[in-house]
Amino acid sequence: MKIRLVNNGVFTLIDDIENTLTAPADGFYWIDADVEDLAVLQPLFSIHDLAVEDCLSEEDQRPKIEIYDNHYFIVVNSIRFDDEEIFLRSLNIFLGRHFIITITRQKINELRSLKPLLWEQEVNSPDRFMYLLIDLIVDNYFLVGDRIEVRIEKLEEDILMHTKKSHLNEIIGLRSEILWLKKVLGPQKEVINTLNKRDLRLIDEQLQKYFSDIYENAVKISETFDTYRDLMGNLREAYQSSIANRANEIMRVFTAITTVFMPLTVITGIYGMNFDNMPELHTRHGYFVVIGVMIALGSSMFLIFRKKDWI
Repeated sequence: MKIRLVNNGVFTLIDDIENTLTAPADGFYWIDADVEDLAVLQPLFSIHDLAVEDCLSEEDQRPKIEIYDNHYFIVVNSIRFDDEEIFLRSLNIFLGRHFIITITRQKINELRSLKPLLWEQEVNSPDRFMYLLIDLIVDNYFLVGDRIEVRIEKLEEDILMHTKKSHLNEIIGLRSEILWLKKVLGPQKEVINTLNKRDLRLIDEQLQKYFSDIYENAVKISETFDTYRDLMGNLREAYQSSIANRANEIMRVFTAITTVFMPLTVITGIYGMNFDNMPELHTRHGYFVVIGVMIALGSSMFLIFRKKDWI
């Protein structure tokens, strides 16, 4: 657990957590903690048992906001895209009048990216800290969306150039991840809308209006993932069409080859019958004549089929 006094974006480390119980002369306290630290933080800041239970839960947390007497409990999901796989990581935020507590199970990049931004904008209040943090989290969805779009375009190109059975697994897997993200984006969008429109005494009225921009971005992200979902449906149709066309091409080649050999089979069938009175059967060059006719007939049919682009 790290305790910092943030004064106009400048950090000062605090050793004794008891100092955070009273408001500083200027600035606010930022407590960056793990879930194990809740045993210390709960009695000090009167954190509600239900909020602690949510933080300790091993299951994925649904984005939400809960209003308590002296603090707000807010859950938002940060997104990561590593090794072609999407991860969501819950960020638990306790917002008070003179403090903000962030609790995570895994490292969240937005917390690290936020530090220079706090110094640049000389942040001096916990509500503005939370605004910038949520803004970074939502903006990161755009970056992940761009990478998903690149992956879709590459997958589409691969399917058109050379279809493989593995492409279907990629389509199904990516579509499932997109639908999963869509399911998460709905409640997260509502949380941001609540921060924008609801009368919240711990958030400055002027600052609260800025949450509308974040909400608009959240709506755009949701619409973008709707588009990606539709594109995945189109990709699946393209894959099935490509497989069907490939099967038709193979069948066309087989049919043409069968057609070429059909008259040759007729000739060999006739001369394979056990009759003595057959033309050219006992001539010296009869075998070579029949073979020559078969070669000429097969070659002619092959050239005709190639000219018509049948094979």
